[in-house]
Amino acid sequence: MNPDSTDQYADIIHLPRPVSHTHPPMSMEDRAAQFSPFAALTGHDAAIAEAARLTDQRPILDEYTKWHISDTLQLAAENPQLTLHIVYFVPDTRKTGGSYAEACGCVKKLIPHRQLLILNNGQQICINDIVELTCHG
Repeated sequence: MNPDSTDQYADIIHLPRPVSHTHPPMSMEDRAAQFSPFAALTGHDAAIAEAARLTDQRPILDEYTKWHISDTLQLAAENPQLTLHIVYFVPDTRKTGGSYAEACGCVKKLIPHRQLLILNNGQQICINDIVELTCHG
């Protein structure tokens, strides 16, 4: 900042701020909203979340995650009352990559030789596409 810039406003710098006689003072909440940097994006949260779920390539899982998924599936197949929360990869049919989807349900059938999981609601998920799996009792 130029040191001479304060000299330019020396005649008014110590004056009280102007107060409007026609408009009431703005509340602190309204002032804060006026300066909120992302207020323009309100309502676009779902679109942003969906864009974050898209991916350019199929995820590659480490061995620990693969074992965890396998063990959890076996446990859920033996205990049909357990509810699974599944995040899985859905390949794009037109280009490489795809998106992630979520499903919840109990295991109706597990077909290991076809790498297929069938939930109690009839939804079929390829076991190789599962990227995250949690079990709730």
